[in-house]
This record gives sequence, structure tokens and C-alpha cells, in this order.
Amino acid sequence: MINPVWLRSFCTLVDVGHFTKTAERLHMTQSGVSQHVRKLEEQLAQTLLNRYGKQFTLTEAGERLYRQGGEILHALTELEIEVGENPAFEGVVRIASPGSIGLKLYRHLLLLQQAHPKLIIDYRFAPNNEIDRLISEQLIDIGFMTRQANLSEVKIEEIADEALMLITPADGVEPSWSRLLELGFIHHPDGEHHANLLLSANYPEFQHIKQFRNAGFSNQIALILEPVSLGLGFTVLPAHAVAAFHDPEAIAAHRLNVQVSEPLYLAQHKNKLLPKRVNSVVNHALTCL
Repeated sequence: MINPVWLRSFCTLVDVGHFTKTAERLHMTQSGVSQHVRKLEEQLAQTLLNRYGKQFTLTEAGERLYRQGGEILHALTELEIEVGENPAFEGVVRIASPGSIGLKLYRHLLLLQQAHPKLIIDYRFAPNNEIDRLISEQLIDIGFMTRQANLSEVKIEEIADEALMLITPADGVEPSWSRLLELGFIHHPDGEHHANLLLSANYPEFQHIKQFRNAGFSNQIALILEPVSLGLGFTVLPAHAVAAFHDPEAIAAHRLNVQVSEPLYLAQHKNKLLPKRVNSVVNHALTCL
């Protein structure tokens, strides 16, 4: 019978495509991963990998083992979850989201942890593409994303939406096109994307973000509105990020004639059965959005 530990090493190697990174993920040495693959080849009397220096491709036997072995490992994982201890509020739950959603959810999830001390919230702020990768590589349990997944291993479900808002200094001046040109744009990692969505729907003059003077940049979600509050420019942000700003009197949040929202998706690995603790966190998060 095939050793499931060897099989997991082989399938993980194929998923990752690199011996060193596979060893890091499995908390092994690189030679240990190589040894597991050699033992499988010896047991099956088949060559599984065509090796080219540090690179490799699968042989036909390797492709069959990876396809059928992955199904076996998935079934074993589900069996372990189903028959093992699976408490609803104990253990680590690994989550990632873009900044605005994180500003909304993080404290609520910490309060859930406070109510259930054996629950541990591991929360990281990340852009959509990074969340895609983290889920695909099973480095997090769930993610909240504002765009469709790009990787086939990731499945998503639309759960809410979040309004985009035009933010200017609190000077009492209406956000006319000429006023925006005068102010200049405060950029952030999703600034161009958000501006394209909202401004194109409300200003016929808008063509692209480069029409505005570059007035600054910040990649820290909690600090993007600091230069706006000081009168240095305007920006476009999701509503949760605006609501979390510490000095709301210093900014003006405008809901324009054509309101634009960004969808929010719950993302998880399509072949992973979520433990009860993760479902508990998901259910709590949904009540907060």
C-alpha cells in the first residue's frame, strides 16, 4: 500500500513545483522530499519525474499518481475532519482581506476571540491577487475578496457589496470636475481601479486617472485619508475605510448621483472542507457586513 506521507510529499511537490518551497511548506528538509519521491518510484517501479537540474516534469505514471493520489489525500483530509475533534470555537482561523474590509471586520473578530479564548484569529491585510495565491497554496483558510478569483483552485461566493465614495477635504466646496482637477489625486494600491469605477460613472469628462495631478500616495489603508484631511488632494475609497478614519470632521465623503458599489466575495479552496471553527468565524463576519 502506498505510504500517504510519501504521497502527500509528491502531490505537494507537483502543486508547488519547487523542492525547496515544498520542504518549507511541509516542514521537512529538501533531501527528505527527494527521498519520499524516490521511495514512491521504487515501490511502484515507475519513474514519476523527468528531472532537468532543479526543474522537473511529470511522466505519464507521475500524472496518474498525482491525479488519483490527490483525490485520495483530499478524502483522507475530509475523513480526519469528520471523525476527529472539530470544536466550533477552538483553534487557529487564518483569514486575509483587502484593507477596507479588514478595518470593518478585524475588531469584530477580535471580540469573538475575546468571547471564546481558545479561538485564535490570524488576520492579514493583503491585495486580491495575494489572497488568491494564499488560498490556492492553502496558507489561509478563507479570504474576503473584491474581485473574481484568477486561480482555478479558488472558489468564491458573493456575500455583500461595499459602496465606493469620493473623498475631498471638508472645505464645503462641491466636488465639481474643475475642483477635482485643482485638488489632484491621492493614490493608493487600488486607487486607479476605484477611481475608474466611480468617476467614469459620474463625470463625463473622465477618461483616465492621469488627467489629475499626482498629489501623493500611501499604501497604508488607515493613512490614505491623512493627506486628504490636510487639503492636499482627493481620493476614492470603499465606505468601510472611510468610516474607520479617525478624524471624520476633516474630510467630506460624497455619495455621487450614480452610486457604485464593489462586490465582496468569500473565497476558499475548492477542495478543502472547512472546520467548524472557520464556519463559526464566517457566520460571525457575515453578521457584521
